[in-house]
Amino acid sequence: MNFNPMFTRRRFLTSGLTLASAAATIPFFLQRTAFGLPGFANGLTSIPGVPDDRILVVIQLAGGNDGLNTVVPYMDDAYHKARPGIGIKGDKAVKLSKSNVGLHPALSPIGDLYNEGMCAIVQGVGYPNPNRSHFKSMDIWHTADTTATGDGWIGKYFDSECCGTGKGESGKPEGPNAPRKPSNPQIGIAIGREAPLAMRGRFASPLSFESADLFRWNGQDIDKKLGEAYRRIAENPEAAAATTDSNSNFLTRTALDAQVSSATIRKAVNAKARVNYPQTDLARQLQMVASMIAANLSTRVYYVTMGGFDTHAGQGGENGRHAQLLTQFGAAVRSFMADLKAQGNDGRVLTMSFSEFGRRVGQNASQGTDHGTAAPMFLFGPMINAGVLNAHPSLTDLDAGDLKYTVDFRSVYTGVLANWLKADAKTILGGHFDAAPVIKKA
Repeated sequence: MNFNPMFTRRRFLTSGLTLASAAATIPFFLQRTAFGLPGFANGLTSIPGVPDDRILVVIQLAGGNDGLNTVVPYMDDAYHKARPGIGIKGDKAVKLSKSNVGLHPALSPIGDLYNEGMCAIVQGVGYPNPNRSHFKSMDIWHTADTTATGDGWIGKYFDSECCGTGKGESGKPEGPNAPRKPSNPQIGIAIGREAPLAMRGRFASPLSFESADLFRWNGQDIDKKLGEAYRRIAENPEAAAATTDSNSNFLTRTALDAQVSSATIRKAVNAKARVNYPQTDLARQLQMVASMIAANLSTRVYYVTMGGFDTHAGQGGENGRHAQLLTQFGAAVRSFMADLKAQGNDGRVLTMSFSEFGRRVGQNASQGTDHGTAAPMFLFGPMINAGVLNAHPSLTDLDAGDLKYTVDFRSVYTGVLANWLKADAKTILGGHFDAAPVIKKA
């Protein structure tokens, strides 16, 4: 195998590569994170017109969150008739100013953010010909494609905006499949065992880990002799880089260097928290994200996931399983937003939550709800147009018992991509969608 001499260890260091790999073989790791991205050789750090300081945090509520008991149309008689056993009573809902809907009582922390002008709610979000399969619908949301095929929408953002113009190293166009030049190699981090489809692009590949303590070089666990080589590279990387020009040692040194830099993330995540977080999994994930933001990592998008929203039975109304889930969600987001404010980074970070679908309007015989269609999305931060941004879908004009969507989710994506990340939403999403007015005009 021939390697471009421009790919040197020094280039990896000066480009700020922050990656760690659990790959079984070094060549595969390098193919995905280095040689597939030849722009490292050019030391690019920014793209004109693309704001480097803006961050997007995505919260996935997996399982199909019941939107009707989250953002509650408590003034609509049709709602209470459809849900006699699990509906939220009007005197229990968290009232939202200038709106005829409220929040589940477990979401009082979100109500506080709403009153502070830090929360936007988009109702009735979905897509044409909705799919009620968890896997298919999630893929649709992840790819921004109703056929559920292709790369992830965030991955395509990385490919399009963070990986240059589609020109090769010569600077001349080399076709749509030519390797691209990354402006920022540390472009996305997902908290979890594997990166979600939404984050996977053709050229860019995000980091994914569950625990910062496990995000480390573990070669010495396999062979103690590797530990000494690792120590030498960590303590004197330039000397180690000059020891040999052989391809095999180049691969070893480069892979080790990527592992060394994982210490940056571990140090950031293990820093003392600025606010108290609840002892829940979502709060733990968001605390990790907040710590990495505080450490000024160059990551542009973070992705966290909370599961358990498939409430077919025993969902409950003001109390019950769904209330517990929303309590965790609301408290975690509230702590995260307080942490960002304490850092002085709240103006840099847009947070967005979604679920793959909502639930049916009527409750089922098991005091739960079955798979439905449209549901609300939340956005948080001082840059959003605060408030309930559109009317609630009709509860009487239904599609076989389900809500008819009124906002295409790709319009929300367009608003985020075009007006927050300043990206070419049409290219990324593969078509034109009117931008939902989720971001304040500059």
